[in-house]
Amino acid sequence: MPSADHDLGPQNLGSPARTVLREPPAASPEHAEPSRFIPHVQGLRAIAVLFVVLYHFWPGRLSGGYVGVDVFFVISGFLITGHLMREIEATGGVRLAQFWARRARRLLPASLLVLLFSALVVASPYLFPLSALPNEVREIIASTFYVENWYLAISSTDYLALSGEPTTVQHYWSLSLEEQFYVLWPLIMLGAAYIAVRFARGARRRAILWTLGVVTLASFVFCVIFTITDPAPAYFVTFTRMWQFGVGAMIALIPMLRVRHAVGSFVLGWAGVFALLYAAFFFDGQTPFPGYMALVPTLGAAAVIAASNTQRWWYPTRMLSIRPAQFVGDISYSLYLWHWPLIVIAPSVPFWGLTIYHRVALLALCFVLAWLTKRFVEDPARSWKVLTRRRPRVTLWSSLVAMILVAATAAGAWAVNAPAYRDGVAAIASLREDPPECFGAQSVLDPACAGTDFGDQVLPAPGFAAADRPAEEQCFVQLNDTRPVTCEFGSDAPDAPEIVLIGDSHAFQLLSTFERIATDNGWHLTTLFKGACPWSTTPLSTPGAFGEACTQWRENAVEVLEQRAPDAIFTAAISTTPYSTAGFDSQHDAAVAGYREAWAPMLDAGIPIVTVVDNPVWENDPNKCLRTRGVAACDGPRDALLGDQDALRDAADGLDGVTVLDFTDVFCDDTTCFPVIGGANVYRDEDHLTVSFVDSLAPQYEVALRSALGMGDGSLTQ
Repeated sequence: MPSADHDLGPQNLGSPARTVLREPPAASPEHAEPSRFIPHVQGLRAIAVLFVVLYHFWPGRLSGGYVGVDVFFVISGFLITGHLMREIEATGGVRLAQFWARRARRLLPASLLVLLFSALVVASPYLFPLSALPNEVREIIASTFYVENWYLAISSTDYLALSGEPTTVQHYWSLSLEEQFYVLWPLIMLGAAYIAVRFARGARRRAILWTLGVVTLASFVFCVIFTITDPAPAYFVTFTRMWQFGVGAMIALIPMLRVRHAVGSFVLGWAGVFALLYAAFFFDGQTPFPGYMALVPTLGAAAVIAASNTQRWWYPTRMLSIRPAQFVGDISYSLYLWHWPLIVIAPSVPFWGLTIYHRVALLALCFVLAWLTKRFVEDPARSWKVLTRRRPRVTLWSSLVAMILVAATAAGAWAVNAPAYRDGVAAIASLREDPPECFGAQSVLDPACAGTDFGDQVLPAPGFAAADRPAEEQCFVQLNDTRPVTCEFGSDAPDAPEIVLIGDSHAFQLLSTFERIATDNGWHLTTLFKGACPWSTTPLSTPGAFGEACTQWRENAVEVLEQRAPDAIFTAAISTTPYSTAGFDSQHDAAVAGYREAWAPMLDAGIPIVTVVDNPVWENDPNKCLRTRGVAACDGPRDALLGDQDALRDAADGLDGVTVLDFTDVFCDDTTCFPVIGGANVYRDEDHLTVSFVDSLAPQYEVALRSALGMGDGSLTQ
């Protein structure tokens, strides 16, 4: 989060006090003395915000741009610590209420403005999918009260996964973390100063330095360990990031770290810039982050800050001080706030496309809004005399009132749309129970349905398709969870045939349909699911704890299969799984070999296996197009959405005991793939199918399973 702390400077706080905590004066002396402005730090802020913004606009081009947030943490640690230390040395304490009031006036107006904008947008079903509203409201409220990072950590959101439906305010996790830093850091420094006065003969600076050093080291160790054991929440948790603020703090507290020697400053500064560029271009979603890899952008930012010599124009300190860099640094806070909600909202705006021209135009709009917010919101609020001439508690209470109003607006968005949301849930339930004749896949697979025209009908509605998903989330393990969680459905009779449904999220998307099939046929269904971890023996190319967790889960799942010895197994997997190519010519060959090796023990035991060729994978959720355009305008080219090779199909080729279902001709014709088939909304996001559409394939799934169980003639409609 690009905190804007360049206004921090020495304050006219009067004579030193004997106590650590002092009562603030009646009026704020915020503008009593000029601020300490460091141009090259402002330029570094520009680099950081551009990293983040370009990463969000074009993640494939700047795959590690997310490290810009780490740069901001270092900058904040440097500026805030220096400010607090100067005040402690001058007065013996910190006026906490005044410090927090200054931060509130600096950060809250723009922050709450964007949150209010998001709340109003998500309240309109014409601008935002209704199915996303509950989560949007929860995250807007969490962001308003600066606990968004903890909300995301608890909900195990994977920030780097680039999948699912992120909310308009997910980027507020970093702002929340910074606000928590503003609360904790002065308290830690004051505690150290108090101990110094009480027990160490007043050596405040030394005590603070040692205390912050210990906090920084402990946080770094915790960060490395937690990233290995549980990377998704580790990205957001306050204590895994505190060391990055601490690195900046060390530069502020140890003068010898600020290099003024010409050659040393030149080398150090450019080394820091190159470290940042390396991280931005070569890190990606598979980099174990934050962990020890966060040292690269963190130390890179620290090196740029520490390089203090500005004698020559080719020094990084001078290059970062040019006017364009200063301008971007000035608007960096508002630019960070605005860019993400606009990216999320834009695809749902009528007549707005997703071409390169639309993205560039949207990027330009972000800069315009950022400048307007800086000019007419940030700057006036910081110096608003109604607040600066009164005690800090006036600012703090006013801030609380404003936060409550924003949260109330978000809650009101839910209250207004709750009936429509409940109607949408009921409509999906009704559709699953009683679909129209020839609905979905049957319009293609059933010869009796030839010529059926559903017109512009799309069920479920594009604004609610994301809610048409299996409800049994407890059956689906994710991230570093290695437990072979099983769920049981259907008949409990001892002689009921048992089917195991195993695989990643593309197997999980079949759960509701298979549960109904099992119940109707008197079968027993057992499930084994792990996100992004197909049933295979080939390791993922994903490094670190997640790849290891997948390998461990597979081993545990095999033990379950061997113990249960089911009558048949059904497996599915997304075709874009990143497999390790060690020992193979390609990922495809690695995937085929892994599937065959995983299946072999089951086939040797006489257990038949059924699998299915994967569905097309879209670059963007087709529902974003369907909400604003006609059905025909949202089709996609087959060669872009569907690969020539499918690992599951090729793995099954020639293997006795394996049946493969191929519905490619349902999803696509020779040139085009369709987001709506037989009136059915096929997708709930970029690659996962709606339960309603999967239900329309139930007759084919059932025939294949009956054949595998020896209950049918094996005739399939493919």
